[in-house]
Amino acid sequence: MLKAPEKSESEVSSGGLQAVAAFVRTYLRRPFSFYLLSLLLIAIIPSFIFSFVIVKRSVDAQEQVVTSLLRASTGSVTRIVEREVEGMMTTLRVLSTSGAVDLRDLRGFYHRASSALAGTHSNLIVVDSDHNLRMSTGVPFGTLLGRGSDPDLDLALKSSGPLVSGAFFANTSRSWVFNVYLPINGPDGERYLLGLTQDAARMAKAVNRDTLSPGWNAALVDGKGKVIASSDPAARPGEAFFLDKLPQISIGVSDINEHGVDYRVVSEFSVITGWRIVAWAPREVVDAPILWSFLWLSLGGIIFASIAVAGSLTIARLLTQGVKLLALDARRLGAGEVIEPRRYVITEVEAVSTALARAAAARTKAEAEIRLLMREVAHRSKNQLTVIQSMLAQSAASSEDTAEFVDAFRKRLAGLARSTDLMIANAAMGVDFRELAEDQLQPFAPDDPDRIVLAGPSLRLDTQMAQTLGMVLHELATNAIKHGALANATGAVKLEWSVSPGTITIRWRESGADLAEPGQAPRRGFGSVVIERMLGIALRAELDRKMHADGIEWHIRIPRGGEPRGGADS
Repeated sequence: MLKAPEKSESEVSSGGLQAVAAFVRTYLRRPFSFYLLSLLLIAIIPSFIFSFVIVKRSVDAQEQVVTSLLRASTGSVTRIVEREVEGMMTTLRVLSTSGAVDLRDLRGFYHRASSALAGTHSNLIVVDSDHNLRMSTGVPFGTLLGRGSDPDLDLALKSSGPLVSGAFFANTSRSWVFNVYLPINGPDGERYLLGLTQDAARMAKAVNRDTLSPGWNAALVDGKGKVIASSDPAARPGEAFFLDKLPQISIGVSDINEHGVDYRVVSEFSVITGWRIVAWAPREVVDAPILWSFLWLSLGGIIFASIAVAGSLTIARLLTQGVKLLALDARRLGAGEVIEPRRYVITEVEAVSTALARAAAARTKAEAEIRLLMREVAHRSKNQLTVIQSMLAQSAASSEDTAEFVDAFRKRLAGLARSTDLMIANAAMGVDFRELAEDQLQPFAPDDPDRIVLAGPSLRLDTQMAQTLGMVLHELATNAIKHGALANATGAVKLEWSVSPGTITIRWRESGADLAEPGQAPRRGFGSVVIERMLGIALRAELDRKMHADGIEWHIRIPRGGEPRGGADS
């Protein structure tokens, strides 16, 4: 039992590729609009994804910039507040060390302090160790002051340096204030507090909304979580700050959910005052630019994609209609009908239509030429049979033995065949005389190309004249290689032709021939018959033959424009 040959790896791979190609042809046959839309989606979807990524990165970068600006703003607010408080501390230090403080003469001290603090929007107070207000420049001297209302008095009395209080409601001024204290020892050895009081509303300039990004607010919050000043009217001084989840000491950016609302919070902490500077905004306000950017991008993408899809479908419809008309024209071309070029919107389809029309015209012309050529071939075939019969008779008459007859007859048939090839190849345009001469003389050409010279203008011959002149050139070359200039190693042949308004003149001149008896005419063979009889009778040519000492010379003058005689067919 014969074993089936195993398939090679290349055959298996080729079979797999063929299977894939068959699958593609079977299951992926779709209209042009399907592939146009697919190409459109392939181009659009990655672009939109990339655009979304770029927008997201841009928004993230913008948010980082805004956050940085807010942190810079809160830092600026912190520096403003700290400069204000440090100025108050400096004022207290100057007063405590300048000798102006004389607790034994409170009236004089009152007047000196009032003059020093004029225009500062701050009031100087003196508090004893029992929390009693001994003096305040905010009210006339001698006014009954009572006890201090600041809950941080004990802490200030125990401190060794300046202390900043939180926000509290002052009974004297009936407003929310904050104090900066400096403890001193009185002349009686008791502990006193020098304090500068300032209205908390005065700090609102530090948290001005104009310095913040749109939608953001800022507030000063003391160490107990009470608002000192705020850009938000809803956060009033003295009230607890509404963001309860904000850590006591927090620096940086954080997200806080308060009462079901998400906030983005930026905070700074002042070491000097113990206060926090907080900037906040709802997440929906912060994210609004992102949402609007994505919304506009999505809306623009939908609009542009719809326009692109509509345009693609229109183009696909136009192209499909054009292809259907091209298919119709192709079927008409196959049926041999005349096709006129059509006008199309798409230039490439119009180019194909023009090409089909040209192909139909070329086919009609070619079919006419073929029919003409077939009639010409039938006509020339009869003529050639007549010529061959004449060649046979003359070759037999001029040959002394069978071998000479066969060789002469074969060469003459070959020359006739070359002329026929040129005639068929150039049936419509005519035969170029130089090409005819080169083709006929090539079998006789010596090794030195300079021994055969062709010179003359461009000249197109009809098929009858080309056939006759081809035989003439063959016979001239045969005579030259047997008895003339090409029979030795030095002779040369020069073929010249010229064209005048009514005549074609051809000159064949041999030089350097070894003539046994110069001036003696060569014997008349088939070549002489062709040259003299065929040219004279068939083409009505005038011939002039001269014998020179070094070779023969032929002058042939053929009337141009005249019809060949009927003898060419016989």
